[in-house]
Amino acid sequence: MAAMNPSNPLVQALLTDFYQITMAYAYWKCNKHNDNACFDLFFRKNPFRGEFTIFCGLEECIRHILNVGFSQSDIDYLRQVLPDDVHEGFIEYLLSLDGSDITLHAIPEGSIVFPREPLITVEGPLAKLQIIETTLLNLVNFASLVATNAARFRLVAGEDVRLLEFGLRRAQGPDGGVSASRYCYIGGFDATSNILAGKMYGIPCKGTNAHSFITSFNKLTDLDHIDKTINGCPCTMKDFIQICISYKEAVCNLLKVNSSETIEGELTSFISYAFTFPKSYLVLVDSYDVFNSGVPNFLIVALALHSLNFKAVGVRIDSGDLAYQSIEIRKAFKQAAEHFGIDYFSNFSIIGSNDICEETIASLNQQGHSLNAFGVGTHLVTCKSQPALGCVYKLVKVNGLNRIKLSEDPIKTTMPGKKSCLPAIWKRRTSPR
Repeated sequence: MAAMNPSNPLVQALLTDFYQITMAYAYWKCNKHNDNACFDLFFRKNPFRGEFTIFCGLEECIRHILNVGFSQSDIDYLRQVLPDDVHEGFIEYLLSLDGSDITLHAIPEGSIVFPREPLITVEGPLAKLQIIETTLLNLVNFASLVATNAARFRLVAGEDVRLLEFGLRRAQGPDGGVSASRYCYIGGFDATSNILAGKMYGIPCKGTNAHSFITSFNKLTDLDHIDKTINGCPCTMKDFIQICISYKEAVCNLLKVNSSETIEGELTSFISYAFTFPKSYLVLVDSYDVFNSGVPNFLIVALALHSLNFKAVGVRIDSGDLAYQSIEIRKAFKQAAEHFGIDYFSNFSIIGSNDICEETIASLNQQGHSLNAFGVGTHLVTCKSQPALGCVYKLVKVNGLNRIKLSEDPIKTTMPGKKSCLPAIWKRRTSPR
C-alpha cells in the first residue's frame, strides 16, 4: 500500500492553508494535538441547482493520508514563515508526522450523494486531522463538481449519444485539465482528447483534426511528392488521388453541387488524412462551406476508401446551426448510401462541437437533430455555470464529546457526533514512511 503515491506530486503536506499549521501549533502548545477527534466532510447544496451530486476524489484522499508527511525541505520552509520563537519540539513533531493513526470512513467513490450527508469522516489526532483539512477539501470539491457536471450532460444527451471531453485547452491549468478528464469519464463521458489523462487513468482517447490542418493544404499537387502506400494496401498516393477524382462528378451531381465550388485544398486535406488513417477517417467539414464543399469532399474520399475495402467513420461540425446541418448531412449520407448501394454510409457519425453546454443539448433534442456525438469543452471542464461545489470539513466530536457549530445562518449549523452510516474503508496501522 505504501506504493500508492498521490497521482499529482503537488498533493503533499504543504498543500494546505497556513492557518492549519498555526492551529496545529496551538494544539501542540496546549497539549491537545493528540486529542481523539472526528471531522465530517460534506456539502450544503447540490450544484447547478440540481437534485444530486456525484462524489469523487476519494482515492486521492486515501493516497494523501497514506503518504502525508513533511520533508526536511518542508520543515526548512516552515521555519521561515512561522514565528522565530516556535518551539523546537513542534518542529520535531511536524517532521515525524504521518497518517498511520488516521481512520477514514467514506461513501464509495462515484456514488450519488446529497447535501449535509458526510461524504468522508476522518478520525484520529486532532492536529493531524486539522493539517489535512484543506487538502481533502481540494481533492473532493472540484472532482465531485466536474463529475456531477459530466453526469448532467450524460442525462440530457441520453445513453445513445457519445460524449467526448475536449476541454484541456480551456481548463484551469494542467492540473485542472487532467483532473477534469479523469472525473468527466467517471461522470459518464466516453472518451477524452487529453492524451496524458488517457495514459494516467486508462481513459479512451479520441480526436480527429482541426481547421488548421484543413486550411494548411492548397491543391492536390501538394501531395505529388508522396511515394508511400496506404497502410495495409498497395495503393499509392497517386493512385488514391485518381480514385477520389473519379468519384467527384458523381457525388457533386447527386448532391446538386457545382463541382467547381468545392475547395480543392479541403479535398487535398481529406485525402491526406484518409491516406494516413484509412480505418478512422473522420474530418471537420465546416472550414469553408459545409454543403457545397465539406460534405461532398468527405463523400468523395469515403467512396475511394470503400473501393479499397476501408470504411470511413464520419464528420464533425463546429459552427452554425447544428440541428439543421446534422439533419441535412444525414440526408446526404442516406442519398449516397442508396445511390451507390453502400448501406453503412447512412450511419456515418456526425459529431457536433462549438461551445456546447447542457442547455445547447436540451435545445437540440427539442428541435430534433441527427448528431451521434458531442464534443464538449469549456462549459464542461470549467463548470462555467457554477465554479465551486462548496464542500466543508467540520469538527463533530473530540475525546468522546459531541461538538456543534451554531450560526445565525441556519444552514451553517453543524450536526454533532460521529455518524454511523459509513463503512470504515481505510484504517492505517503502520506508517508508509
